[in-house]
Amino acid sequence: MCRQSATVCLIKSPTGQHRAIGPLHQRLLTLADPRHRRGKRHPFVSVLLVACSAVLTGARSFAAIGQWASRAPQETLARLGARTVTVFTVRIAPSTATIRRVLNAACPGGLADLLGHDPAGADTLAVDGKSARGSRHGEIPAAHLLAAVTGAGLTVTQLRVPRKTNEITCFEALLAPYDLAGVTVTADALHCQRDHARFLVEEKKAHYAFTVNHNQKNLHRQLAAPPWEKASAKFYDRTTAHGRLETRVVQALTITDLDIDFPHAVQVAKIVRHRTHRKTGRRSRETVYIITDLTSREASPQRLAKIIRSQWAIENRLHFVRDTTFAEDASQVRTGHGPDNIPTLRSFAINTLRAAGHTNIAASLREVSYDSFRRPQDLIGLT
Repeated sequence: MCRQSATVCLIKSPTGQHRAIGPLHQRLLTLADPRHRRGKRHPFVSVLLVACSAVLTGARSFAAIGQWASRAPQETLARLGARTVTVFTVRIAPSTATIRRVLNAACPGGLADLLGHDPAGADTLAVDGKSARGSRHGEIPAAHLLAAVTGAGLTVTQLRVPRKTNEITCFEALLAPYDLAGVTVTADALHCQRDHARFLVEEKKAHYAFTVNHNQKNLHRQLAAPPWEKASAKFYDRTTAHGRLETRVVQALTITDLDIDFPHAVQVAKIVRHRTHRKTGRRSRETVYIITDLTSREASPQRLAKIIRSQWAIENRLHFVRDTTFAEDASQVRTGHGPDNIPTLRSFAINTLRAAGHTNIAASLREVSYDSFRRPQDLIGLT
């Protein structure tokens, strides 16, 4: 059973062997077709490839994907493995209704894993959640998706957080299938949990760098107590972005005689951010504490600053892009697994474009749309 879907997508969640299969269409073959065996007219993988290709041209909805498919020429449909009819082997594109049914039924956990990036060997991995606001329907709350993104901005996978629970319960399930040896996992204060630290260090052989906030009152008090004014390991950094000047001071202390109770903790850091808005001149100050199992040799204050900034990658390079470029919060996809699978396709498009060397996702989608029936198939490796 899949770790998220009630249907059988694979014998179990996609393994490293499944994810390592080369071409995309071969990886998708390992995903079970959720449709009843009677009435199947279009190949399951072909429908998924149509959706992947359409989203790479900027399609934002089932209707847009269906419209792209209906305009696709025979050569493109042949590359996508579309259904053939008559003795003349005419290719027929799946309709909007067929695309909607398939994406609403396809296993979301399996699809996210198979379309994601392998994090093995990555320096950092950020974990954070986001709600698809437009997916709220009546009394059904909006889908909340927990995602993992590498420091390079490549999405690894995502899971939908079940109703009546929160991200904490999905943290281990999200990362369990992956080889994270040597990877530093970052997360916000919500995931600063002792069980998460043990899971990463003891089971995954990974590292952690968690933000500590007032939701962990005792731990926050313990981190604020040390004599930070005597810390000799410091790093200063200054950046200008988003209309403000920000100066950061990072101090680090190794835990020796400090009475800090957290599994495998070796080092703590204090980050003081000074912000000045360039237009208004308004100033603000923020203090943040970090706890990690990385030693001072593995992570100097300068490296800790880089690790902490990598947590922003999931906001700046995934959530922000899906909101602004794909208008995700305005999406009206609400039924079945659609609220899970459509964002997965958007993340796959972002990964594919970044792997091809593009940095501006909005500009690259426009570029692909100029050759919308050839360029997407080239990007995803279809012959």
